[in-house]
Amino acid sequence: MGFSTRQNDILKLVRALGFAAVEDLSVRFRVTPQTIRRDINALCDSGLLRRRHGGAGLPSNYENTPFENREVMQAEGKRRIARAVARLIPDRASLFIGIGTTTAEVARALLDHDGLRVITNNLGVAELMCGNSSFEVILGGGKARNRDRDFIGATAMAVFRDIRADFGIVGAGAIDEDGSLRDFDFDEVRLSRLIVDNSRQTVIAVDHTKFDRNATVRFASLDEATALVTDAPVPPAIERVAARSGVAIHIALEEEND
Repeated sequence: MGFSTRQNDILKLVRALGFAAVEDLSVRFRVTPQTIRRDINALCDSGLLRRRHGGAGLPSNYENTPFENREVMQAEGKRRIARAVARLIPDRASLFIGIGTTTAEVARALLDHDGLRVITNNLGVAELMCGNSSFEVILGGGKARNRDRDFIGATAMAVFRDIRADFGIVGAGAIDEDGSLRDFDFDEVRLSRLIVDNSRQTVIAVDHTKFDRNATVRFASLDEATALVTDAPVPPAIERVAARSGVAIHIALEEEND
């Protein structure tokens, strides 16, 4: 399901504040409270928000939001990010593609490339990449997570550990002001760490909301990356970390075309 610009803005605001009242949202967006309630109902019915007295808050299991719900969040920004990442990858390159909805969009954007060698534990990415007969696809199997459509655990880690690739495409649940890259699940971050370790160049692909979030487990630092690709100007602290480390920042703006 797609959401309107206002609904996406409501979602972003609740994520930043933890709660938003109907009356405050009505004033902010200059629409009636009834319109805001309909917006909140749509977001709650999709599992992205939870109804609270007088407004809406985050679901208690927000950090574990199912893949299909995360997929619709910031969807256009993720598509722009994906196209920008794809421009950094040459034909016949080898690359890791990690877990997440942004990296899944990168896979779609790479389908017109030729001769890629793709290593992933993301089932959706593997399925997409098999649609190009010139690609070689290596799927790191292991314990399947049905809700997230990926594989984790020792088997997946063994595959990632034994391969060296030209590029690693990694997402993150959050980026701290000091450049720490974080996510929510320990098994996920171990795989992300292996991608960073075993890639000649690491590209961090995150939408702008990741700069306003908290996540528990640190897996890398921005200064270990080659490039950061996002969909809006980054906070000054992140910009300073990137400048000190020589990390290229690519902003995938709306006016960019394929």
